[in-house]
Amino acid sequence: MDFKSIKKKRYCFLTVIFALMLILSGCNDSEEKEEKEKADDIIILYTNDVHCAVDDDIGYAGLAAYKQWCEKRTPYVTLADCGDALQGDVIGTVSKGEYPAELMNRAGYDFAVLGNHEFDYGMEQIDRLMEMSGAQYLGCNIRYTGKEDAAFLSRLLPYKIVSYGDVKVAFIGVSTPESIVKSVPAYFCDESGNYVYDFCGESGEALYKCVQENADACVKAGADYVVVLAHLGTDEASSPFTSSELIANTRGIDAVLDGHSHSEISCDIVKNADGENVLLSSTGTGLCNIGCLTITANGNLQTGLIGTYPEKDSEMSGSIESMEEKFEAEMSKSIAVSEVALTTASDSGMRLIRNRETNLGDFCADAYRAASGADIALVNGGGIRADISDGEITYGDILSVHPYGNTLCVAKATGQEILDALEMASRSCLPDADDGENAVGENGGFLQVSGLKYVIDTSVESTVETDEQGNFLSCGANRRVKDVMVLKEDGSYTELVPDEIYTVASHNYLIKEGGDGLNMFMDNELTINEGMLDYEILITYLTDELNGTVGEEYALPQERIEIK
Repeated sequence: MDFKSIKKKRYCFLTVIFALMLILSGCNDSEEKEEKEKADDIIILYTNDVHCAVDDDIGYAGLAAYKQWCEKRTPYVTLADCGDALQGDVIGTVSKGEYPAELMNRAGYDFAVLGNHEFDYGMEQIDRLMEMSGAQYLGCNIRYTGKEDAAFLSRLLPYKIVSYGDVKVAFIGVSTPESIVKSVPAYFCDESGNYVYDFCGESGEALYKCVQENADACVKAGADYVVVLAHLGTDEASSPFTSSELIANTRGIDAVLDGHSHSEISCDIVKNADGENVLLSSTGTGLCNIGCLTITANGNLQTGLIGTYPEKDSEMSGSIESMEEKFEAEMSKSIAVSEVALTTASDSGMRLIRNRETNLGDFCADAYRAASGADIALVNGGGIRADISDGEITYGDILSVHPYGNTLCVAKATGQEILDALEMASRSCLPDADDGENAVGENGGFLQVSGLKYVIDTSVESTVETDEQGNFLSCGANRRVKDVMVLKEDGSYTELVPDEIYTVASHNYLIKEGGDGLNMFMDNELTINEGMLDYEILITYLTDELNGTVGEEYALPQERIEIK
């Protein structure tokens, strides 16, 4: 059948998997006739934001089995990923994305888009991952503006047109302009610190124009349908770079399969710039669903989500089991060496991380500041959960220190907001750290710091006021935090100025969620918005900044916090 002669139609459906499976259990004559017609259907399966959840929910074994079932129905099956597949759990971290990339190859992905977290491994590793991938990576809006060879992203194509019999479907890749602030900004810069990669992110119009030009090129090249594989999301905070805004400002696109915001969208219908219907769909996160876009033999476009699938591909299950065994072995391998014990406790074993500066607290805060390039780093003591002994350091050791999977954030903050944070964090401190049997004056929000030093005068009663939930409200003029100094590039210190703007690094729990009642940064402008995972920050600091060795400089706390 010639699809070109049929007017395009678009409608939505929710796939009920068990109804579909009835086809396999025996069809009557009318069903057999219907199945013959369906043999010309084009099925595009899609995932997004898997984040290394290789065996969760449906899992890659279920995905592989479902793909095989579809291939029995029609020869026209394509599998695509809409970004953030290779990062998000330790199986990705220990292999820098290579373990999940291998599983994606075995699942048979045809296309993939770079999500913002694919960039967490750096440009050189992205190049390696794209080289080993059986999928063609697409990205029409990623541009290199530097003068040197841009080999790291040379494997990207803006789009690819696939022929299914007489029908041509174009796939266009779009990565979020938020990638720069939602990964590690330094990775997008040259050695001089100048940005040399961009995502057409100077305005919404710039992104829409770029995608429109590629959609027009696809139609000119003979594409009957245009499908955008996007990592944009639907969150209002991502405006003007959301998938719905992209649709509303373009024309000639038939469907947008989306990622980034972890939204579960079976099918939304969004009007494009000409008032025509465009399908929008997204699968959520972690393989909780498989997306299915069907272009039927009579020209209809349908999207839906498969939320459960009982079958598992045995070969893929075996591959996952083998990879998990390999991963477990990697967890015990040494990634660095420490010449000193990094601790949360005193020599007697009393916990100090929640009421005193410790050398492990200094180490963690330094890692956040190094990874972000921020002026100051703050790490809540309650988020540092284990010691690191002297000798070899393994992945398992680092995961024990930071087990929560929080993500790097950097906020612009006034000196006054920083003073308020320190006052809130220090409100429980007592002159002594313990009473001989128990730690006293503890507070999970006590801040370990980098780029700062200050004094806590425990003779001053705290004037911090909080609401019923323990969130910071205000502080009186008489403060116990004094002599707050900011580290300068030359290693000297200068007084923190309440009216000046500083960059403050921490994680999403503190910066965005106001964890431990430290809510003073929640509405601030972010220069990094949920970048690297917390344990990745420590690993990167160990390997890239310390060259694999924690030296004697961390033997003792570095006198950043004086308590009197």
